[in-house]
Amino acid sequence: MYKKLLINMASHETRVALLEDGTIAELFINRNDQADITGNIYKGRIQRVLPGMQAAFVDIGLSQAAFMYVDDVYREGDEGQAPDTDEDLGAQPKIQKPIEHLLCEGQTVLVYVAKSPLGSKGARVSSYVSLPGRFLVLMPNVNHIGVSRRIEDESERGRLKQLVARLREDHSGYIVRTAAENVEDDKIASEMLFLKELWQTIRRRYETGQAPALLHQELDVSLRAVRDLMTHEVEKLVIDSLDGYQAVLSYLDRFMPSLKGCVELYDGSEPIFDAYNLEGDISRALKQKVWLKSGGYIVIQQTEALVAIDVNTGRYVGKHNLEETIVKTNLEAVKEIAYQIRLRDIGGIIIIDFIDMEKATSREKVFQALKEALKRDRSKTHVVPFSELGLVQMTRKRSKNSLTLSLCEPCLYCEGEGRLLSARSVCYNLYREVLRAGSDMDGAGLTLLVNPSVAELLHGQERPLVADLEARIGRTIIVDPEPEYHLEQYEVVENRADGK
Repeated sequence: MYKKLLINMASHETRVALLEDGTIAELFINRNDQADITGNIYKGRIQRVLPGMQAAFVDIGLSQAAFMYVDDVYREGDEGQAPDTDEDLGAQPKIQKPIEHLLCEGQTVLVYVAKSPLGSKGARVSSYVSLPGRFLVLMPNVNHIGVSRRIEDESERGRLKQLVARLREDHSGYIVRTAAENVEDDKIASEMLFLKELWQTIRRRYETGQAPALLHQELDVSLRAVRDLMTHEVEKLVIDSLDGYQAVLSYLDRFMPSLKGCVELYDGSEPIFDAYNLEGDISRALKQKVWLKSGGYIVIQQTEALVAIDVNTGRYVGKHNLEETIVKTNLEAVKEIAYQIRLRDIGGIIIIDFIDMEKATSREKVFQALKEALKRDRSKTHVVPFSELGLVQMTRKRSKNSLTLSLCEPCLYCEGEGRLLSARSVCYNLYREVLRAGSDMDGAGLTLLVNPSVAELLHGQERPLVADLEARIGRTIIVDPEPEYHLEQYEVVENRADGK
């Protein structure tokens, strides 16, 4: 599979797209007012300890306080086991001591951001630090050496683990990343030294700095993509900014000089994402309904706690029997669901409602296809087989906002509900409102100020409703359309006999 990185840089926004065989697979966006702070390290101050939740709020200098659970609190002398993978870099041992015995208000702590702020939730922080390099991840609080599971050759795994064990001078933990496979010993040693010196610098800043303070900032989105994706994954990088191009070359010159030839400066006349036909795919990834080639479709709805995905046959009627039609639609949906989850960066709990299948063999076929399709995803996923209700439940690791939350905001018209009262429902609510207010009014009549759609209904199909109101309150009623009114907005105005 041919992979390429496209980087679109502007003063206000940087977008990085990972293309697989010409199709956008992942999108990373960094805006000046929505910076991804995952990986940053701060000197924070405990604002409040919550014994009932075994957690604490930490002031790290942001508008929202960060949140830290008891399991994220490091104590001198703790030795934990980190997982043998690149994907869980912030793992730590479980602490049984209550949080009120570990932290107190006003105390300063060194914390690592495990998750950026998500919606209304503050950042998730931990005192277990992870410092990622190109080949290694340093975990100064965890005495463990692990090797990425993606390095499958047992002799290479053994070589790397023994090398790191021999080179390390203390009990700091390391994870050997996938990019370290077949890398020379001196490069591993050089990065170990670099990460160790970086950690010592962070510690010195912590000792001398005032809380809250930023001690270490993770690489920006473009250099992160270079560090994490260039080796073993991406064959070419195309960037449309001269400054960004030079920054990438400078980074590669220091850490991966052999890859400098893979970087290209884009100088086309049209925007780089337009040249590669990506804007349409990005817009499609913001829609609730996604059509399948067969005529079926999936609907993706995101709530605060989970994401629901519904599969429908739509216009697809099949050629043979019902079960075959359903299975074919579900299998097509599997590929699109895995693709959309990854592109939209959907995390947390995901519930998938496939079209009901009668045969157990059909359900197993669809389940195995979903597991296979998710293997391309770099984020950790866990999928549970079909439940008795015919639902597939899965989880996907989440560390930042999804694409929808990053690019969209709740509709000001429906206030994020996604639904509006129908014009007829507004008419009936208005009817009840007038009845409630009628006994307290002494004017000659009433004027109803309403949205034009509601006014049209009250002048036409619902005219008997107005007549009934006039009879019940004994006053004339005038319906006046107000173009600026929200569909659900209305006002009842009293008309006095003197015309005032």
